Amino acid sequence: MRKKIIAANWKMYKTPEEARAFVQSFLPLVAGHTRDEIVICPPSIDIAVAAWAAKDSNVKIGAQNMYWEKEGAYTGELSGAMLIGAGCEYVILGHSERRQYFGETDDTVNRRLEVALEANLSPILCVGEVIEEREAGITEEVLSRQCSRAFRGISAKKAAKMSIAYEPVWAIGTGKTATPEMAAEAHAVIRHEANKTFGKEYADQLRILYGGSVKPENAKILMSQSEIDGALVGGASLKPDSFAAIVKY
Repeated sequence: MRKKIIAANWKMYKTPEEARAFVQSFLPLVAGHTRDEIVICPPSIDIAVAAWAAKDSNVKIGAQNMYWEKEGAYTGELSGAMLIGAGCEYVILGHSERRQYFGETDDTVNRRLEVALEANLSPILCVGEVIEEREAGITEEVLSRQCSRAFRGISAKKAAKMSIAYEPVWAIGTGKTATPEMAAEAHAVIRHEANKTFGKEYADQLRILYGGSVKPENAKILMSQSEIDGALVGGASLKPDSFAAIVKY
């Protein structure tokens, strides 16, 4: 059985003080929960305080992005070593908002993924189609391209720490959710690409999360699908009780 990951992506919300207060309120709600891995990915300014507040708990901390160089004159960027030093174990890479607003491409995602794995972080690689691609019937083609390019040059041994989040872009922040069947079909495409690149043994162990308007109301039915190995949660992760309800689906 693949252990599910329930991850919060806070995006550009919460000050350090708000992050500390959230973690302190959230921990008692999920105390003793070991069925799933729980990850919170706050803005970079909040990482250290969130990691401190979550110390010695069952909650892990991740970042929302990272750069592919180890150090240098790259104003505003963060390296893998910096994230680990601040308390991160996970990092989200290739989120659709990074692709849409900040020029992220399949090739830059590949560079970030390679460096994240070398730094011993656990990347959550995001893939997904926009509504025009879904309506044109090319979802499988889009997911295959995003995965194959992201995986390029990475060995199965290094990729062992990676998980993938399927996020249909048309479902992010819209209130729309892919049906469990649609999500399971997309996850099967992703697992097939992993099998082609890394082999069946790796593909069978790869955890594939679903993201896109995950809420307490739909978490249980989504998580009941055998191909769905967790959730990447946006807006519903911003309140302790809401995120706890998803964790305890």
